[in-house]
Amino acid sequence: MAGTPNSSASAAGSKRWRLLLGVLAALLMMLAVLGTVARTLPADLQALPYVPVVVSLTPWFALLAVLSLIFALISNRWLVAFIALICVAAQAWWMAPFFRPQASLADEAVSAVGQAHAITGDRYARVMTLNVFKGQADAKAIVDMVRDERVEILTLQETTDAFVKQLEADGIGDYLPYSQVSSSDGVYGNGLWSAVALDDPVDDEVHSSASFMPAGTVDMGGTQVRFISVHTTSPQPGYWSQWNRALRELSAVQQHSEVKYVMMGDFNATYDHTAFRNILGNRFADAARQAGHGLTMTWPMNRRGVPAFAGIDHIVLDRGMAAGQVQAKRVAGSDHAALLATLQMP
Repeated sequence: MAGTPNSSASAAGSKRWRLLLGVLAALLMMLAVLGTVARTLPADLQALPYVPVVVSLTPWFALLAVLSLIFALISNRWLVAFIALICVAAQAWWMAPFFRPQASLADEAVSAVGQAHAITGDRYARVMTLNVFKGQADAKAIVDMVRDERVEILTLQETTDAFVKQLEADGIGDYLPYSQVSSSDGVYGNGLWSAVALDDPVDDEVHSSASFMPAGTVDMGGTQVRFISVHTTSPQPGYWSQWNRALRELSAVQQHSEVKYVMMGDFNATYDHTAFRNILGNRFADAARQAGHGLTMTWPMNRRGVPAFAGIDHIVLDRGMAAGQVQAKRVAGSDHAALLATLQMP
């Protein structure tokens, strides 16, 4: 018996719906492949125009791959589903370490940084880094966070003379009386503040073409640790090669095997950028990844309706150190989140 008009219309509608889902699945799959492949490129190819921006979105391509997989299965697009599944697997492989702690803090570390006041001289420290957005961040909020979090080492980027004066007026010296602030252009600078005296402070540890990166050595329970305030070039039109160069220059720190380093600041690169992973090599570790608390997005923080989608601020640890209690916290006036961690020396 011939089908009724209603059943024929229903079948046609279902066919059009599957076709639409199939097309959408294919489009999402192509975007997922683009993001997945971009993440695997060597540093020089990732420095091609706009590729750094694509790579910074790597975790979000996993969502596109998952949607593509679902739509492809519903619409019976098996090849699309297979390729989407490969992208999902690759993204899961890359992100999994961020959700699996690779080191743990001793109970003494948690207790030490949880006291009413910062305790110096032991092998534990609460540290914090923040890009203050050309001196526009709320200095008082930063001082309050230093106090409340018992921060012992602070690095700031994009400071101005006026901002540093405001920071001092708001009482940063009550908690972190020792500092080293430097500027390569006389306008914006980077700074390092400490609860204990800085040994051998310098204006520029890295000799980077991006900016002066001040450093100083702190005694942490008998271990001499050299802290650097990092700020590399931002990947923008006209600066792609300079961005790659600044990250490559920072990787030269690996050659100083006689020094124990902690690098904190705005690297303008995520863990997915090959140039950042080259900085780590087989010596350094990213605190957020080591702690295993999940993805830590720190930028942008000042765009209404747009969530932070890139983790470009980092706390980088030398071999043998451990990190935990990693947090990203909003600070009024800045386009970055403050990144905090508790460090434990060997």
